[in-house]
Amino acid sequence: MLTQFEPRFRELAPAVEFCSLRLVRERHETLTVRRDVVQPVRRVDDQGAMITVYDQGGLGYAATPDLSPTGLRQALIQARDWAHATAACTLTPRSTLDREPRTGEYQTPVRQPWAAVPLADKLDRLRQACARLRPDERIVDWQADLWHSEIEMLYLTTDGTRLQQTFYALQPSLRAVAHRSGETQTRTFGGGAHGRQGGLEILADTGFDDAAPRIAEQALALLAAPNCPSGVLDLVLAPDQMILQIHESIGHPLELDRILGDERNYAGTSFVTPDMFGHYQYGSEHLNVTFDPTHPEQIASYGYDDEGRPATREYLIRQGRLLRPLGGGLSQARAGLPGVASARACSWRRPPIDRMANLNLEPGVESFDQLIGAVERGVYMETNRSWSIDDSRNKFQFGCEWCRLIQDGRLGLVVKNPNYRGVSAEFWRSLDGVGDPATFQMLGVATCGKGEPNQSIHVGHAAPTCRFRGVAVFGGE
Repeated sequence: MLTQFEPRFRELAPAVEFCSLRLVRERHETLTVRRDVVQPVRRVDDQGAMITVYDQGGLGYAATPDLSPTGLRQALIQARDWAHATAACTLTPRSTLDREPRTGEYQTPVRQPWAAVPLADKLDRLRQACARLRPDERIVDWQADLWHSEIEMLYLTTDGTRLQQTFYALQPSLRAVAHRSGETQTRTFGGGAHGRQGGLEILADTGFDDAAPRIAEQALALLAAPNCPSGVLDLVLAPDQMILQIHESIGHPLELDRILGDERNYAGTSFVTPDMFGHYQYGSEHLNVTFDPTHPEQIASYGYDDEGRPATREYLIRQGRLLRPLGGGLSQARAGLPGVASARACSWRRPPIDRMANLNLEPGVESFDQLIGAVERGVYMETNRSWSIDDSRNKFQFGCEWCRLIQDGRLGLVVKNPNYRGVSAEFWRSLDGVGDPATFQMLGVATCGKGEPNQSIHVGHAAPTCRFRGVAVFGGE
């Protein structure tokens, strides 16, 4: 489907300074079994092209689902006309942008292709998982899901770039809702954050088939649990909560277009300012954060971003010091700061903007037992269930599904409705223990929203279990 359009683009491209075509075809399939009943299968098959033109000092876009010669020609003319219309108010001239011609391919490695397994077999697997979520009548709602995605992309430019990429992703989910005497508690399979690139092998790799009984048991245990205590306590966070902490209080604040003010009207600004890079102490010496789209199993891995720049692993924060933002080529040119290959779009209908991809907190040296053992009085929390953060991505309040007290270095009583709050940089400076590779998990979601009009995109996060000192913890009624 993709390659047949290359000669068409080369033939139709107007005589302008620079022109690119990003052709995308997406196929998504969602399978759901709820309360042991198979739900209607949901499928999406979508394709189209985004045209970008730089000419006469201006920048213009146009998108179209009409891939005929007539449709492409109209989009090319429209993008050129927008470039001419914006020439007087452009932020960055084309000459400042790195557009080195490149040729390359990237494809997700898959061990068990989604299409190779019959639909009936996949639904049977979901039925079995769903049935194991209800060992007790106090489970009043229960559900198992599989979401599969296949995306083909071709990126062409008039100066010779040709990049072809194919991505396969799978996100499994489980949910059990328990109720008794007016009390309702929910437990999930990592908060729906087990999205990865690959095929059905992801189910075995993430422990999906064996997870349902544990999830149901924990949902029931929460019904009888007391509320989480309130106070200033040491806090140990599991990877499936760490990823939310990383996402909201590191990822979004470091987006360079947000720092430059582009998101102010919609999602706010950032407490980070351009002058902080290179010296600001974002966290303790234990904090090492990388932008890394090179892990083949992470959900947001790729060979090239949506402006054709090659993906490389880069430290954003090293030993707590802030080094570089999450900014693609356009934002880098505007700010005069180094960035990363992070210009990404959610579909052919949207232009690329600065986004997270795989944003990972690198593992440390402490085992899980050592992290817990160093806490005299504290709490251990798993799995995000609520989040709130101010419009500068600074003050936050997060809630979790599962919590256990820590007393004298040992895990103890299960408590419900756990929450904690803090201020981003102060919180990260309280980090004093980072788990070893045995605690490290590759996680990811497909629903990070940003931009006007909105773009919902795949974002991967990997993290170990981490320990923080002196955090404000509180329960909920």
